[in-house]
Amino acid sequence: MISKPKIKVETPTTINDTDLADLCDITEQAINAGGGFGWLKTPQRKILIKYWKGTVLIPNRKLIVGRINKAIAGTLQLIFHPKNNEAQQNFANISSHFVAPWARGFGLAKEMIRIAEQKALLFGSDFIHLDIRETQSAAIKLFESQGYKKWGTNPYYAIVGGKNLKGYYFYKKIK
Repeated sequence: MISKPKIKVETPTTINDTDLADLCDITEQAINAGGGFGWLKTPQRKILIKYWKGTVLIPNRKLIVGRINKAIAGTLQLIFHPKNNEAQQNFANISSHFVAPWARGFGLAKEMIRIAEQKALLFGSDFIHLDIRETQSAAIKLFESQGYKKWGTNPYYAIVGGKNLKGYYFYKKIK
């Protein structure tokens, strides 16, 4: 009998070598599957290492990682506005949310969103904003299923394979 995988979501403040390898591996897998949060081609490993090490150093950015059986299988970044932007302190942004192809279908993406919403509330946010490329249909359905409302479209959001793509903007009131 196959046991159900154990899911855990955390907000690390440092990244050890094992987690760094997991992050780089799943980033490469997600890019190759077409969902690498903006990357179209897999960058060199040293670039990915710098990216992930730097992510936990940014004060107004919280890295949320989802684990399946202790291995990092997905990430989400919750971004808050700097203190000098007092007019927008009541909302956070979700960015760079993805789950490795092998880890999809276990509820990890939904759990990372749930934890991100909890963290945003703790930091005083009333709303969460995010944007998604039109080709990311699974992500669009996921966020809509979690109560996110589409409020706008950017007809010139990204260029992929020489083709212009739209981007969709979403929000959710969490308080």
